[in-house]
Amino acid sequence: MSILTENSTVSQAVRDLKERSLTRPQLSTSERIRLCGESLRALDGVVEDWIRVGVQAKQCENNPKILAEELLTGPTVVARYLQLALQTLQAIDRETNIVNPRSIYRLGNGQLAVPVFPAKGLFDSLAFMGLRGSVRMKADVGINEIHGNLRDIAASGKIAGITAVLGAGNVSSIPATDSLNRIFFDCRLVILKMNPVNQYLAGIFQRAFAPLIEAGLLRIITGAEDVGRELIQHEGVTDVHVTGSICTHDAIVWGTDPDERDRRKRLNQPLLTKPISSELGNVSPWIIVPGAYSQRELQSQALHVAASITNNASFNCLTTRVIVTWDRWDQRSQFLDLVKHFLAQTPPRPAYYPGAVERYCRFAANGLGPDESNRLPWALLIDQSIDDRPELFREELFTCICAETALSAATPNEFLAGATEFVNDRIFGSLCASVTFPPDFRRTHPVDVEQCLQKLRYGSVCVNQWSGLAYAFYAAMGSLSRINACQH
Repeated sequence: MSILTENSTVSQAVRDLKERSLTRPQLSTSERIRLCGESLRALDGVVEDWIRVGVQAKQCENNPKILAEELLTGPTVVARYLQLALQTLQAIDRETNIVNPRSIYRLGNGQLAVPVFPAKGLFDSLAFMGLRGSVRMKADVGINEIHGNLRDIAASGKIAGITAVLGAGNVSSIPATDSLNRIFFDCRLVILKMNPVNQYLAGIFQRAFAPLIEAGLLRIITGAEDVGRELIQHEGVTDVHVTGSICTHDAIVWGTDPDERDRRKRLNQPLLTKPISSELGNVSPWIIVPGAYSQRELQSQALHVAASITNNASFNCLTTRVIVTWDRWDQRSQFLDLVKHFLAQTPPRPAYYPGAVERYCRFAANGLGPDESNRLPWALLIDQSIDDRPELFREELFTCICAETALSAATPNEFLAGATEFVNDRIFGSLCASVTFPPDFRRTHPVDVEQCLQKLRYGSVCVNQWSGLAYAFYAAMGSLSRINACQH
């Protein structure tokens, strides 16, 4: 099987998939179960090559820590997804519950919460001891409506069209799981357009997902921006999914010319009229609620924050970009010194993502630049004001910079309410957020804690943990939309 490149037309990929949908318009649950198992076995044969090319491309060869990072954020996440998808498809096939209804509970406001982590049948309780995750449903969702119509779509198996997936260039599991979810649960055929940054994975994906390719459900193409444009505009493509920045999304939906884009937005006349789903970047905040932390607790949270900045050399849409503290917190300086200490202990990494050096020099404004190996120093910018430097709060930097801002308030409770409003209304994005609560605060102010979690307008909110974890913990079916991961 050869990879379709820019030398092969997008139309060829569309023709291949349309032929499959015409001859076999149904994708039975049993067939998807079989393909899921076969993909798991095929994945096992490419793991070493997958992580090897990843560390080479990120210029971190012979670094065991980066090898581990590539393993965990790449094939491990995909393997976990396939295992959970297999369990979910088997439940659909047996017409049994995907989620145990006895585990579902109501919050104080009557809202349903669905526990989804740790998952049964895996080693979550051992590997992630002390963590739990739940999905908070919308207020009007009843116990029989938690999956909406997605279970019916998945059970029907009727092929609903061809999705163009524009893959992420930073984390290798994202383009894979985006494509797999469309096939297994949305019953769509997929053309995965690899991002130029990591299209070195195309051949490995070709091997890992050979069962899906041979079944006529998936095609993988590579190429530059013009190939992506041709793909999403092709009349045979019914819908689009993109993981990327708001700039990428707006260029697709409204056009690349700034004047045309503004005019189309003003008139609500999108250039792309097909359905599009997006996972877009974020200025990811981490609120630190003041309190009397023990030295161990302070070190633990500082280490978590530092790790969220350095993971993948800061090239994550989930990277912590703004730390929000109380200006009267007695331990503020100590906490920030610990974050700086852990950053200093972490070796800098090559800036492999395009534009990172230019963004660093522009936003860090510290007079520093890359060394001879193209490595950038971690930058923690203390005591930043959104009024003085709005760009740190409104633009996704996508380089190794994190800003800290201190808010004024009369009490810790007022700080928490103000910080919640601040990140909701003044910081860009709605993808994910983290909040650290001291143990005493959670015990003595449960109403304030719950109000914060209810009001944060983010897809994922994590307590005392980096919000990136929620995106590695795939849950049963994609209809469950919000995970609050907590550590005790």
